[in-house]
Amino acid sequence: MIAIPRTKQENFLLILILGALNTITPFSIDMYLPAFPKIASDFNTQIDKVALSVSTYFLGYALGQIIYGPLLDRFGRKPPLYVGLILYIIATIGCFTTSTIEALWVIRFMQALGGCVASVAAMAMVRDFFPVEKSASVISFLVLILGASPLLAPTVGSFIITTWGWHTVFIALAAITFLILVVVFFFLPEGHAADKTISLKPVPIINGFKTVLIAPRFYVFALAGSFSFSGLFVYVANSPSIFMGHFHLSEKLYGGVFAVLSVGFIGGSQLNHFFTRKFTNQQILKTALIVQAIVAIVFLVGSTQQWYGLIAVLVLLFVLLSCCGVTYPNAAALCMAPFSNNAGTASALLGFIQIGLGGLISASVSMLPFGEITAMATIMATTVIIALAIVSSAKNVLAKNIGSLA
Repeated sequence: MIAIPRTKQENFLLILILGALNTITPFSIDMYLPAFPKIASDFNTQIDKVALSVSTYFLGYALGQIIYGPLLDRFGRKPPLYVGLILYIIATIGCFTTSTIEALWVIRFMQALGGCVASVAAMAMVRDFFPVEKSASVISFLVLILGASPLLAPTVGSFIITTWGWHTVFIALAAITFLILVVVFFFLPEGHAADKTISLKPVPIINGFKTVLIAPRFYVFALAGSFSFSGLFVYVANSPSIFMGHFHLSEKLYGGVFAVLSVGFIGGSQLNHFFTRKFTNQQILKTALIVQAIVAIVFLVGSTQQWYGLIAVLVLLFVLLSCCGVTYPNAAALCMAPFSNNAGTASALLGFIQIGLGGLISASVSMLPFGEITAMATIMATTVIIALAIVSSAKNVLAKNIGSLA
């Protein structure tokens, strides 16, 4: 493992590069959301079928993390990064050429298999470069950079779609990722030296994941954080159907709404940076979950009674996404704290649980026999209540294992 950078400038550059890696998946999802009606029209299908291309991306993203975790520990951080980003670029160009909705589902899955390495490596390198007590704060800064992408991506996507057509969005994504790959090659230091003692055989890999998974600190906060954070996936996958389908917003207005709601997620992550100076990660996480649960229940009750119009839905989603911005960095920091040599494996397992669970949950919304808003509110309320129950019921286990890093 390399030494922690000594200057603020070096830390700032590291955070920017890690943040850029974290934007690949948000851009991959957010830039083409305004195109859903046109894609549905071109493929002669429904918007909710197009939304499954978001869910297949999430599932590919989750599976890929399991693959890359051991590779990042065995070969160092950068070689797997190169391979994954190149695969992503090739698959993204494939999305440009697709002509059926089924092909788009498959290629998006492959695109995610490549692109997921960026966020796995970024999370592992937070553990490489920064001390445990600074991890949540650094992750909050990464969330700020990550959260800025929805402010730009739908607007940029809308411009590209209306000017050159929705296929061209994927050429833009390939070009952006190529630039990030160049920056990584020239400016990102290696976060972890290759470790030849780490085996890539199935049994040692499974044992490595098992070692991480059975750590109480990991499984409690990975599950709680993932259920809480799944609200974001539910929102992203279903927002086109709600805002453009139910409320009949134009592509440009939808991009504006998406940007406004992204401010909530960003604001929550930056409030968390302030909170970590005064409270422990566990205290912040539980308080945020309580607030999120209350608001989600209010959202659910009101939606079943059809109380809410566009403004009310926007306000409630803003608060819920703000809570996600708080829960995510604290849960991630608590999960990663016990791990150093196997940080890549821990990061991959965390991502697999978080993204896999989020993908499955987001896909389940369309299966509920309710309207779009009620279905989304039902899933959001259910998942955050589960998250709060996990943290609350695990109090005794955590008291024995959390130590001074709580």
